[in-house]
Amino acid sequence: MYPYKIFGDFDLYTICITLGAAACLVVFRLLADRLRLSARLTNLTLAAGVVGMAAGLGSAVLFQAFYDYLAGYGFFIDEYTGATFYGGLIGGAALFLLVYFLGGHFLLPRGEARKSFFATTSLVAVSITLAHACGRIGCFFAGCCHGLPTTSIFGLYFPALDTRVYPTQLYEALFLLLLSAFLAMRALRGKRDGFPLYLVAYGVFRYFIEFLRGDDRGASPVPFLSPSQLTALVLVAVGFLLFWVESRQKTPAAEEFAILPDGEADAAEGEMDSTQAAAEGEAHE
Repeated sequence: MYPYKIFGDFDLYTICITLGAAACLVVFRLLADRLRLSARLTNLTLAAGVVGMAAGLGSAVLFQAFYDYLAGYGFFIDEYTGATFYGGLIGGAALFLLVYFLGGHFLLPRGEARKSFFATTSLVAVSITLAHACGRIGCFFAGCCHGLPTTSIFGLYFPALDTRVYPTQLYEALFLLLLSAFLAMRALRGKRDGFPLYLVAYGVFRYFIEFLRGDDRGASPVPFLSPSQLTALVLVAVGFLLFWVESRQKTPAAEEFAILPDGEADAAEGEMDSTQAAAEGEAHE
């Protein structure tokens, strides 16, 4: 741990969060270029991502203040109020979707934003997991989000606690990095279910890692569940719902061509016509 200022008001936690946000945008742009998303769709998604991250910072603090209120500490927002990833994800996702669909309605042709939603959010899932991993490394340096005391070889000594604890921040960072790589490989293979897969995978992991957490994060409306476990179950449910929606919205080939630029769409349709003509010729023979 190193929860000290490096220069000015910046500590390693702040630096990791900043690097994670930058990596989130850069990785999305690289994957979008690799998969040849249109420039307008890519730029709209990046703009929605920036708005979502800004909103997420505020909602992360707001949710933590609400958790503190449920735990009986009162509702306060000041420099000592913490932040919760779930709050940031929920608030950020809400603003992302608002900007993405409103902007797509007015700026993109032929329903491109709607038709490409699952393909685009599969790339977003890769970016979120990478940024979240950076954030958890920052948590390790700050000494927050730690695990229970342990004498196990899997524990690390935390000077601020004067004991060995499970470094749950590092466990989660490793899981998120592996998940990010897995989602990236699936996205590059044309899979469109990356975001619901992320919600289910992270929700399940977070539910069980909570049993090793040792920091106080308040209470939830369900007595035997921590706030994070309750939210994890909601994420899993939403993930399965999105799996179902995605499975019912397979885009037919004709619609895929409709979201290409006009020249590429004409070329694609011409290629389909020539292929069909060849097939008919073989049938006559």
